[in-house]
Amino acid sequence: MPRTAPGDHDRGPDPATEAFLAHRNLLFTVAYEVLGSAADAEDVLQETWLRWVGVDLGEVRDRRAYLVRVTTRQALGRLRALGRRKESYVGPWLPEPLLTSPDVAEDVELADSVSMAMMLVLETLAPTERAVFVLREVFDLAYGEIAEAVDKSPAAVRQIAHRARAHVAARRPRGAVPAEQARDALDAFRRATETGDLRGLLDLLAPDVVFLGDGGGIKQAVPRPVVGADRVARLLAAGVGRLAALGSLRPEQVNGHPALVLRLDGEVDTVLAVRVDDGLITGLYAVRNPEKLSHMERETVLRR
Repeated sequence: MPRTAPGDHDRGPDPATEAFLAHRNLLFTVAYEVLGSAADAEDVLQETWLRWVGVDLGEVRDRRAYLVRVTTRQALGRLRALGRRKESYVGPWLPEPLLTSPDVAEDVELADSVSMAMMLVLETLAPTERAVFVLREVFDLAYGEIAEAVDKSPAAVRQIAHRARAHVAARRPRGAVPAEQARDALDAFRRATETGDLRGLLDLLAPDVVFLGDGGGIKQAVPRPVVGADRVARLLAAGVGRLAALGSLRPEQVNGHPALVLRLDGEVDTVLAVRVDDGLITGLYAVRNPEKLSHMERETVLRR
C-alpha cells in the first residue's frame, strides 16, 4: 500500500499516492459492497494500488473514475472466486461486519446499502448484477462509466441495472427505521435476551423471523436457518443469554446501524445484527467466525 520512500518526507507524497489516498475510503466501500468481505476488499485495494503505480497519470482524464473502474474489475474477479469458496463453507455465510464511524449512519443511503440485511440481499445477485447495482444505485455512476468497469455496453448495463433493481426491490427491507426506534428495539431485545424473558422476546420478533449464525466451522453456530418467533426466542434465551452471562453484551454501530457485540474476556466473540420491518425484528444475523471479526476492533471509514 502507499508508502513514502526514505528521504521523501519533505516533498510529501507523489501525485499517484495522493490520488489513491484521496479516494481510498471510497474504493474500499465499492470493493466491500461488491464482495461482502472486508478482508477481500483490502486485498482488492492492494491489487488496485499495484496497477495504479504503473499508470501514466498524464493519460488519465478522471483519476477517481479510473480508480473505481480498476477496483470494480478486481472485485468482480475476486467475487467469482469467493463464490467458489462459499460453496464449501461450513454453515450459513454472512457478510463480514464492520465497526463503522458515526458519520456512516448520518448518510441514510450509504447506511442502508451496507446494512447486514441489504448485504444479504446483494448476495442473491449474480456478480455483474451486483457490481452494476452498487455502482449505479449507491455511487450514482453514469451508465457509460459502469459499462467500462464491467466490460459491457451501456445498453446492456441499463438492462442489467433494471433487472438488479427489481430483484433488490422485492427483497430489501420494507422501509428505513429511524435510528432511535432501532436502538429502542435493540435495547428491549438485549434486556429480554439477558434475562431469558421469552414473552418479551416474542413481543419483539416477527412471526416469520429468521435467525442465521455464521461460525465458519470454527465457532459453534446454528448449521442452518432457524425460522419462527417461538423457535428463535428459545434459541436466543438459551444461547445468547448464557453467553451474555459470561461476558458483556453492548450496543455498537455495525455497518451503519445499531447492533449488539458480545465480548468474552475482552475479545469480540459474536456480532449480532438485526433487520427491522414495521417495528418487528424480521432477521437476526450472528457472526461468530473469528476470521470475520478483525474489523470490529477499530472503526472503518466508508465513503460514497
